[in-house]
Amino acid sequence: MSHSAAALYKKATQDAKDHLIQPWPSAGSIGAEARGVLGQGEGIYVHDDRGRKLIDGPAGMWCTNVGHRNAVLADTLREQAMELSYNSPWYTSNEPSAELARRIGAHAPGDLNHVFFTTGGSTAVESALRLAQYYNNVRGLEGKKKFICRDGGYHGSTYLSASLNGSQRSRNWMDFADDMMIRLSCPDPFRRPKGMSLEAFRDQLVKEFADAVAAHGADTIAAFIGEPIMASGGVIVPPEGYFKAIREICTENDILFIADEVVTAFGRLGHVFASEACFDVVPDIITFAKGVTSGYFPLGGMAVSDRLLSTLRNSNHPEAMYAHGLTYSSHPIGCAVALKNLDILEGGLLDHTREITPYFHDKLKRLEELDLVGEVRGMGLMACIECVADRESQNPIRLDTEVGVRIDRHCQELGLLLRPLVHMCVMSPPLVITREQIDTMADILHEGISRTMRDLRAEGIWNG
Repeated sequence: MSHSAAALYKKATQDAKDHLIQPWPSAGSIGAEARGVLGQGEGIYVHDDRGRKLIDGPAGMWCTNVGHRNAVLADTLREQAMELSYNSPWYTSNEPSAELARRIGAHAPGDLNHVFFTTGGSTAVESALRLAQYYNNVRGLEGKKKFICRDGGYHGSTYLSASLNGSQRSRNWMDFADDMMIRLSCPDPFRRPKGMSLEAFRDQLVKEFADAVAAHGADTIAAFIGEPIMASGGVIVPPEGYFKAIREICTENDILFIADEVVTAFGRLGHVFASEACFDVVPDIITFAKGVTSGYFPLGGMAVSDRLLSTLRNSNHPEAMYAHGLTYSSHPIGCAVALKNLDILEGGLLDHTREITPYFHDKLKRLEELDLVGEVRGMGLMACIECVADRESQNPIRLDTEVGVRIDRHCQELGLLLRPLVHMCVMSPPLVITREQIDTMADILHEGISRTMRDLRAEGIWNG
């Protein structure tokens, strides 16, 4: 690293510590925290302030799907900014957003042919929740306002979207609209009752859902919302048939089914949308963000069923306004980038993702030979390595709740950046990753976990 680059990194670190409020800070460090600085990226790699070249294991935040330093997307940013940098969506529209809506509608399942664009995942989910409530108000069903969500889920940081979140860690010190939420069990097969089959576990979850609808009354419930795969909850893949059964109960009870595909859409599972392709479900609304621009521009949105919009247009309240919008809805630069990103996905990257997925999981599954690893699970280019105190009890290590951070530190020394989640490590690399790069990633993970095991034993924290 050159002297000038080192000086820039040092200044950035100090400026952040003096002036920048980071996401999810603790009270003891809020407004005074310096996190590692990244300087540049290329393909699946990023370079940090210590001069290390690291595999970007989490693809930023599940989003850098086509990789870093993609010239096509970078050029599109500049070209669209020079053509039209912004227009007010209240009074005008732009060509990229109209074309993108058409192309997304063509990929969306069923009759989800209309798209509302937002600034990211949180605002996409917030928009969907507000649309569900508005939909029932216009129909004269003002009491139909509650949402069914699940423990372990993550849906955003705005007020309603955050109120859905099921992690206790995110709920201890914040306020939420809990009176509007009906929270169900996490559909985590790894932690199902001992001796219970996957089929029985699925049936138990479905019965819990049906019982909740009966207990609260379908006339009070606006929608169910769920991630096809719980991403930040630890890459939880529900039992086969679970979502299809939930969808059927929703249809029978006039409850909207919202699939939160902020992570799983735009290639992460090898398809533009995963709901129907991977789970055989056609939702009423799909939310998306992250991979829609591969992180090159903040953009999100929701694809909405024609049936919902037709019901609204044909209601007895043509004056009823969906009083919801964002200054940067349908942003021309974001939509132009998303169009080029979709070209790349359609041009072979989706095929590559589906082809390389079995190799990715086969290599990572071998980590289960390590005593600290309870399970390696996932789908598509998403995986989680869950660490446990022992496999018999399946308990996470509670004496050292940041074991994931320890593994991440070792892996960074070896050339891999992870997403540590307490006792778990999440992997979701850029979709452009090769077999050779997967080999390197898996080897580093094996060594990083092995070093962590030695540390824990030496410190007397764990004797596995």
